[in-house]
Amino acid sequence: MSDTNWYVVTGAPSSGKTTVVRELEKLGYRVVHEVARDYIETRMQQGQTLEGIRADKRSFENWILDAKIAIEAELPKDEVIILDRAIPDSIAYFEVAGLDTNVAIQKSPRNRYKKVFLLDQLPYQSDRARIEDTQTAVRLDQGLEQSYRMLGYEIVRVKVMPVRERVKFVVREIEKE
Repeated sequence: MSDTNWYVVTGAPSSGKTTVVRELEKLGYRVVHEVARDYIETRMQQGQTLEGIRADKRSFENWILDAKIAIEAELPKDEVIILDRAIPDSIAYFEVAGLDTNVAIQKSPRNRYKKVFLLDQLPYQSDRARIEDTQTAVRLDQGLEQSYRMLGYEIVRVKVMPVRERVKFVVREIEKE
């Protein structure tokens, strides 16, 4: 395992994660956007349905995990980078999908992230790339926290507040390092 200068922004669906990451990008931070959302959006533009894309849970979750591993393998470890989800997120997603989490657990400790921000949930909103419901989002929130803690991370919880305040909070935490 190697140390990095990377920060993970994670959270259950409808936690405001993507909005916070986009705002950090506007401030000049290098970001890696969420692999699953990009994959789903691309496939839907090719005419596939969300249900079709996610029908084979095992293949879908394994593809996402492997894509995150490939992306992280190419990133410079000394550069400050914001990750919209990271490899360990797959542990929670495997669990919720009813899949064996051992593969995701074994592949998770490749890089040591500088800090993990877990955004508290906002009121759940469905969108074209989500299949989760409110109950699943709650399970994912708990699973994400457990997954990172199991790997030895302290979680920095980002409370519900206006986007600008959430971004300021994350920036202050990054600048502490």
